[in-house]
Amino acid sequence: MRLSSGFRAALVALFALAPVGVSSAAHADAGTIWISELKGGWFIGGSAGSGMLIFHGHSYPLSIGGLSAGLVFGGSVTRLSGYVSNIRHPWDVAGVYGGAGAGAALVVGARAIVLRNEKGAVLRLSGRQVGLIANADLSGLAIALR
Repeated sequence: MRLSSGFRAALVALFALAPVGVSSAAHADAGTIWISELKGGWFIGGSAGSGMLIFHGHSYPLSIGGLSAGLVFGGSVTRLSGYVSNIRHPWDVAGVYGGAGAGAALVVGARAIVLRNEKGAVLRLSGRQVGLIANADLSGLAIALR
């Protein structure tokens, strides 16, 4: 069976480029992150806070801000900790994370979230939410390195 030269060239290019995709995924790393966020609203909500990324033994302070729209009533303070994966540099954590969520806290509640930003960084966070809040909303969270 004879292969055309164009098909053969495409096949060689495919095998030559395959390790590039594998090696970039293999070099992705993870870090530890914690966030403290104050959230409040009445239909439209907002949040602000700070946090810290620990990546390769170095600490990077973070600024947190966000908006929520939907069913948002009340206010809370949330302290989350967990991991950020699929990053190569600390600034890969910076960006806009979006998602839909629901939760409630009457004095003390639990919260867990998994979010992804436009660079592919994935946050897996869990923790405590203290306050009086009920929400079922679409929300965006912006994280910046300070």
